Amino acid sequence: MLGFAHSHHHPWSSISPTIHLLGTCKTSHDLNKLHARLITTGLIKNPDLTTRIVLAFASASSRRPFLAEFARCVFHEHHVSSSGEVKDPFLWNAVIKSHSHGVDPIKALFLLCLMLETGVPVDKFSISLALKACSRLGYVKEGMQIHGLLIKSRTWSDLFLQNCLIGLYIKCGFLGFARQLFDEMPEKDLISWNSMIGGYVKHGRIEDAKGLFDLMPRRDVVTWAIMIDGGYVQNRYHMEALEVFNHMEKESHLTPDETSLVIVLSAIAQLGRLSKAIDMHLYIVEKQFPLSGKLGVALIDMYSKCGSIQHAMRVFERIKSKSIDHWNAMIGGLAVHGLGESAFDMLLQIERRSIKPDHITFVGVLNACSHSGLVKEGLLCFELMRRKHKIEPKLQHYGCMVDILARSGSIKLAKNLIEGMPIEPNDVIWRTFLTACSHHKEFETGELVAKHLILQGGYNPSSYVLLSNMYASNGMWKDVRRVRTMMKEKKIEKIPGCSWIELDGRVHEFLCR
Repeated sequence: MLGFAHSHHHPWSSISPTIHLLGTCKTSHDLNKLHARLITTGLIKNPDLTTRIVLAFASASSRRPFLAEFARCVFHEHHVSSSGEVKDPFLWNAVIKSHSHGVDPIKALFLLCLMLETGVPVDKFSISLALKACSRLGYVKEGMQIHGLLIKSRTWSDLFLQNCLIGLYIKCGFLGFARQLFDEMPEKDLISWNSMIGGYVKHGRIEDAKGLFDLMPRRDVVTWAIMIDGGYVQNRYHMEALEVFNHMEKESHLTPDETSLVIVLSAIAQLGRLSKAIDMHLYIVEKQFPLSGKLGVALIDMYSKCGSIQHAMRVFERIKSKSIDHWNAMIGGLAVHGLGESAFDMLLQIERRSIKPDHITFVGVLNACSHSGLVKEGLLCFELMRRKHKIEPKLQHYGCMVDILARSGSIKLAKNLIEGMPIEPNDVIWRTFLTACSHHKEFETGELVAKHLILQGGYNPSSYVLLSNMYASNGMWKDVRRVRTMMKEKKIEKIPGCSWIELDGRVHEFLCR
C-alpha cells in the first residue's frame, strides 16, 4: 500500500489522494502505517486534511471501527486541544453523531458539554444528536436538562427539536411530559401527531391513541398503519382493524403502502376469512404492488392460514424472484396443512437451486415432518442443518425433533435428546414430551415429567391439565381430583380456546373453556 507514497503522484502533498488511501485501509495495521507517514511528512498538521478525515471517517461502518476511532482522535488532538480551536459546530456535530448513533452514546453528551464550556456555538443538530443519545441511554433527566437549555435559548420554538423531545419522553415512558409538550406546541406537523399516537399505542394506552387520532386534522399512511397495527391487530381486534382499513380507503383517499397491506393481510390471516383474503389479493394485483418482497410472503402466509394451500401455492409459483422468506412461508403453510412430504421436497428444491436456507427454513421442514410422522426425513433434515449448513440448532429445532421422536413412540430417544441438549429445554419442549407420554401410555415417565413441570412452572395450567388427563386415562380418579383441587387452590384456570368461523359473510367467534 505504501508503495503509492513513492510514486510520481506525490499523494502526501495533496489531500484527496490521502483521504482515498485512508479509505482503503482494511486493518488497523494499515492505518497505523499511513498515520506514521502523515506525521513524518507533517501533513497531519494541515487543518484542511484533518477536517476531511473527521468528516469522512467519524461515522465509519462497524466493519472498520478503527477508522472511526482514528477520526475522533484526530478531531480531539487537532481541533479540540489545539490553540486554533474550531468554532464551527459542523465538525463537532459529525463526531457527536458518530457517538450518538454508535456504541458509546454517552460520549455525545460529554461533547455537547464541552461545546458549551469552550464557547463553540450549539445548533439544533447538536441538540438533536444529544437527545438521540439520551433516548438510547434512557437518560430522561439529562434530556430534561437539554429541554431547559432550549427554553432559555432562541431555538425553543424549533419544531424539529420539539419533536425530538417528544420522542425522548415517549422512549423513556414519560407520556405525561410528552403530552404536555405536545399540547403546548404552537405548531404541530405529522411527525408530532404520529409520534404521540405511536407512543400511546406502544405503551398500551389505546383509548388515548384513538382520542388523539380522532382529533388529528390530517392523517397520512403512517398514521393509519400505527392505528391498524398497534391499536387493533396487536390487541387481537382483527375485525376492527379491517374496518379501519376500509375507512382509510373510503374516507381519506390515501393509497396504502406495502407496510399497511402486510398488516391488513396478517389480520385477515388471523381471522381465516378466505373471501376477504381473495378480495385483498385482487386489490393488490389491481394496484400493481410487487410481490417479490414482504408483501408476497404475507400473501402466501395469509392464504395458508385461511385454509387454501392451493391459493398460497399459486401465489408462490407466480413470484419470479423468490427470496428464502417466500420459500419459508410456503414450507410453513405446507406444514400447517399436514403436507410434510411436499415441505421436505421444497427443502430438496432449495438445495438443488443452491439457495441458502436459514434457521426458519429448518423449523418449517422439521415441523412439517413432525405433523406428518416423517421420522427419517426429520432426522435427515436435522443433520443437514447442522453438518452441511453449519446452523446451530435453537430451541425450536430441538422442540420439533423431540416432537418427531416422541410422536413416533421413541420416548426414550426423545428423552435422551432433551437431556443432551446444549441449551436449557423450556417448558414447551417438556410439555410436548409429556403429551407424547400420555398418548403412548408411558405413564411413569409422564408423571415424573409433569410433576417436574408443576414444580418449575407453578402456574402454567397446561401441565396440570395434562397430568389430570393422564390420571383420568388410567382410571386414577382420586389423583384427578387432587390435581383439580390444586388448580383451584392456586386459582389456576384452564386457558380457553378461541376460534372463528365465517358463515354467510359474517365471522363468528367461539370460546371453549
